[in-house]
Amino acid sequence: MTLGEDQGGVTPPMTKAHWQGLLEEMPRHLFVPDIAVVGPIMDDPRSWIDRTADPARWWEVVHSDTAIGVQLDDGAIDLAAKTGVDPCAVATSSTSAPHLVATMLDLLDAGQGDRVLEVGTGTGWTAALLARRVGEANLVSVEIDGPVAARASKNLRSAGVTVQVVTADGTKGWPAQAPYDRVHVTVGVADIPYAWVEQTRPGGVIVLPWMPGWRTGHLVALTVADDGTAEGRIGEPCGFMMLRDQRRSPSLIDGVARRSQTMVTPREVAEAGEGFEVALAGCMPGVEGGGFDNDDGSYRLVANTDDSRILVVHRPGEPAAEVKQVGPRNLWDEIVDAYRRWCSWGRPGRDQFGLSVTRQGTRVWLVDPSQPMDAP
Repeated sequence: MTLGEDQGGVTPPMTKAHWQGLLEEMPRHLFVPDIAVVGPIMDDPRSWIDRTADPARWWEVVHSDTAIGVQLDDGAIDLAAKTGVDPCAVATSSTSAPHLVATMLDLLDAGQGDRVLEVGTGTGWTAALLARRVGEANLVSVEIDGPVAARASKNLRSAGVTVQVVTADGTKGWPAQAPYDRVHVTVGVADIPYAWVEQTRPGGVIVLPWMPGWRTGHLVALTVADDGTAEGRIGEPCGFMMLRDQRRSPSLIDGVARRSQTMVTPREVAEAGEGFEVALAGCMPGVEGGGFDNDDGSYRLVANTDDSRILVVHRPGEPAAEVKQVGPRNLWDEIVDAYRRWCSWGRPGRDQFGLSVTRQGTRVWLVDPSQPMDAP
């Protein structure tokens, strides 16, 4: 999850008492290291907590509704350096904000005796909470990072919880103990691995953060059908670290920039709302980007795919925005077309959309699964 960020907007309202109940059920301090990251700016002392240097703040943060990073750059960086680490370092393992954990556990609705697969053990805190709900023997948690898995196992033992933690690629699930009644995914995914559907019994539920790439992501609870497909409506906004094999890294895109102007402002498109974010993922799978206010007073929208990229700049007082497109695709034209399609549908909100997962991949639909969206 995005460090230090309270996503909010939970439906039904997530009360403080509800997420605080998780801290009482399974103390989070048993799963947080003495030095950890709570902010995105690495050279800012406020982005760090240190149990030895400032125990009061450490305890305050651990018991708050805050995401806490416990690893940087896949373990290549020693957290003890704190503000001295590479300022470009990114968190690659964390313990999510309690209110988001509570929301996902509510969506999962796992009960005593349910067989559960967790993808992404992290610190082990969520695994401990799940074990209390379903029984320790009914949970297997898969973690791709060996040292992270080892620390999680140690944390679980210190909490008096015995859970099977497996070091493996979670995209393949864990077929040895399938089928599962529930699959709980704690990492962001754009393309949902079919193995998770295949290893879940009909009627079972998969809860995951769907992160297609445009601005934020959304929680989704998928129900598996008898025919081996899974579907569910788009849920609350969220931000999570991506599966390692689905991480997006900037690619070098060469070519002559095509320059033009547009009367459609980038802010109008970028801030159209969650419904458009989902619609765009359906119309243009694989597009990534978003908009932001720049220091010079302009508003900028950036977007890219594997082979194309754009920059759209609207300066104060100017009637038109400047467009620069590189690569074989005219991404701005495609994004504007998707925006106009969404407007022609009546600007539906994200709760009108859903996902279907089959062997062929992940599809976005509007209103009903029988109405899948396809790229124009």
